[in-house]
Amino acid sequence: MPMSASMFSHRNLAPAGAPPGPSQSSSAARLTDAFEIIRQEFDVAASDLAVARAQRDEFEAKVSSQVNELNIIRNSLYDLEAQHAKVTKRYEDELRVTRAELDALRRGASHPTSHSVPPSGLSLSQSGPNGISSQPPPLSRAGGGPPFDPFMTRRDPRDLADRDIVMAERDRLPEPRETKRLKSERKDLAPPPARPSGTMTGPGMPSTPIGHMSHPNTRPASVAPMLDVPPPMMGPGSLMPTNNSGSGSFLDDIDIQNAPPELKKEGPDWFALFNPKVPRVLDVTLVHTLGHESVVCCVRFSRDGKFLATGCNRTAQIYDVETGQKTCVLADDSAGRSGDLYIRSVCFSPDGKFLATGAEDKQIRIWDIAKKRIRNIFDGHQQEIYSLDFSADGHLIVSGSGDRTARIWDMNDGTSKVLHIEDEDQVYEDAGVTSVAISPNGLFLAAGSLDTVVRVWDIQSGTLLEKMKGHRDSVYSVAFTPDGKGLISGSLDKTLKYWDVSGLVAGGVRSKKEGNGSNASGGMLLRKETDKPPAQCTMNFTGHKDYVLSVAVSHDGQWVVSGSKDRGVQFWNAHTALVQCMLQGHKNSVISIDLSPAGNQLATGSGDWQARIWSYTTTS
Repeated sequence: MPMSASMFSHRNLAPAGAPPGPSQSSSAARLTDAFEIIRQEFDVAASDLAVARAQRDEFEAKVSSQVNELNIIRNSLYDLEAQHAKVTKRYEDELRVTRAELDALRRGASHPTSHSVPPSGLSLSQSGPNGISSQPPPLSRAGGGPPFDPFMTRRDPRDLADRDIVMAERDRLPEPRETKRLKSERKDLAPPPARPSGTMTGPGMPSTPIGHMSHPNTRPASVAPMLDVPPPMMGPGSLMPTNNSGSGSFLDDIDIQNAPPELKKEGPDWFALFNPKVPRVLDVTLVHTLGHESVVCCVRFSRDGKFLATGCNRTAQIYDVETGQKTCVLADDSAGRSGDLYIRSVCFSPDGKFLATGAEDKQIRIWDIAKKRIRNIFDGHQQEIYSLDFSADGHLIVSGSGDRTARIWDMNDGTSKVLHIEDEDQVYEDAGVTSVAISPNGLFLAAGSLDTVVRVWDIQSGTLLEKMKGHRDSVYSVAFTPDGKGLISGSLDKTLKYWDVSGLVAGGVRSKKEGNGSNASGGMLLRKETDKPPAQCTMNFTGHKDYVLSVAVSHDGQWVVSGSKDRGVQFWNAHTALVQCMLQGHKNSVISIDLSPAGNQLATGSGDWQARIWSYTTTS
C-alpha cells in the first residue's frame, strides 16, 4: 500500500519538457505586455527628445542672432559718439572763426586778424588774406535745395594736394537728400505712382528723369540729380574723393595727402588707399577705361575671363579684356525708339556663345554673339528685370525682377518655374528681387530683395529653404563663395554680410514657409535631428559710407569686393571681414562690379558713363 500510494501521488507531476500550464502562460503574457508598454514609453520619450533638441537649436540660433544684433547696435552707438565728437569739434572751430570775424568788425577792420583760427581741416596757408577762405560760396541746385558738391564745381581733383582740403570742405556742407528712402520710412507711405516714360529706377538708380541727358561732362545742371552726382564741371581725368559721412572706415584716420607711399598708390585719375591696420598683401592697377554713351548699369565677365559684357541704355557691349577693344554691340532694333530702355543685367552662357540681357521692358533676350542676333526672348515678368545668372551646365537661367518673383527658365523650351515672395507678415510694400545667384553645385538659388531679406530656394523643387534676416535696408546684391558654403550680401544699410550656408551643402533639404506660419519658430518647419542648423550671419563687413550696390567674390575665395554709392570699391579679406584697400576711380556711384572667374581681374560700371577693368595681385 505505501508503495502504491507513493506511485499514485506522483501521477499528477508533468514530465520534463511538458507544455506549461495555464498559470505559466498568463505570467508570460503579462511580462510581454509590460515590455510593450515600456517600449512605447521609450519611443514617446525619444520623440519628445528629438523635438526638444530641434527647439533648442531654434532658440540657440535666435540667441546668436540677437547677440549679433546687439553687437551691431553697440558698434553703431560707438560710431555715433565718434561722429558727435567730430561734429562738435567742427562747430567749435567755426564758432571761434565767427567770433574772431565779429571782433575784427567791431574794431573797424574789414577782415579778422591773421591769427584767426581756420575751420577744422584747413590750414592758414589754404585760406585767403588774413585767414578768410578765398573760395566762393557753394553753388545751389536749380530750384533751390542743398548746395552742390564744392569739389565738383570749383576744383580739379587731379591736383592731389587739394584732395584733403576738399574732403574737409565736404564735411562742413549738408548732405543732399537721398533719392531713396529707407524702407522704415517708406512702409507707411502709399504705393508710388507708375513710373513715367524716360525715368530710370531700381537697384543703383533713383527715380529721376534721365531721358535727355548728354555726356556727363556737358549735361546741364537741371538734370544734375542723376544718381548722386551734380554736373561735373571738370576734365575727363578728374576724381571724386570718397564721401566722408558714415562710420567704421579706416579712411577716417588717414590723411590722403600725406599718406606714406606704402599705404597709397596713385594713377592719373584714380588712387588706392591701403588699410594701415592690416598687412598690405594686395596690389591694384587700372588696365582699361571703357567709355559709354550712358550710365553703365551692369558688367559681367565671360566664364573664361577673356571678354567683358556691359549694359547701358538700349545696348549691350562686349569687350576684349586683354586689349580693351569693343568686339560686339547688341541692340534690338525692333524695340521702340522712344524713351529709354536700360539693360539692367547681362550674363554670358558658360560656353561663351550666348549673352543674356535683362531690361526695363520686362524681357530676357538671349543673343547669339557670333551672329549678333536674338536667339530667344523669354516673357513672363511683370516688371523690369534686375538680375540674371546662368547655371554651370548652361541648361538653366535664373532671373530676378521688381515684380516680387524670381524665375528659373529652361534654355531649351523657354518654360519657367516661378518663385514668389509671399510673406504673410510683409511689412515692406516693395519686395522686388534685386539680385539672383546660383550656387556652384547648381542646386540652390539665392536672391536679395528690397524687403531686406535674403532667400534661398531649392532649384529642382522650387522649395524655399532659407530666409536670412539681418540687414536693416534693401539687399541689392548677393554672391556665393566658390565652395558654395558661404553667401555674401550687400545692402543699402551700407554693410555686407557673410551667411554660413554650409548646412545646405552638407545636409538635406529643409522646408520653410513664407511668413510667420502658425508655430513659434518664425515659419520654419521642425527639422529632423540629423539636419544642419539654419544659415546664420557670421561676419559683418562695415566701412562703406553709402549704399552697397554690388558684391563679388574672387575665384580663389580670398577676397570679397564691393561697389558703393560712395564711389569707392573696397577689397575685403573674405575670412576676417577686414578691409584691405579702398579703390577710388569713378566720379559717380559704382553700380556694378564683377570679378573674373578665370583670373585676378575686376570690372566696375558706374553712373559716370564708364566701365573700368582693373587687375589685382596678391603680393605675399
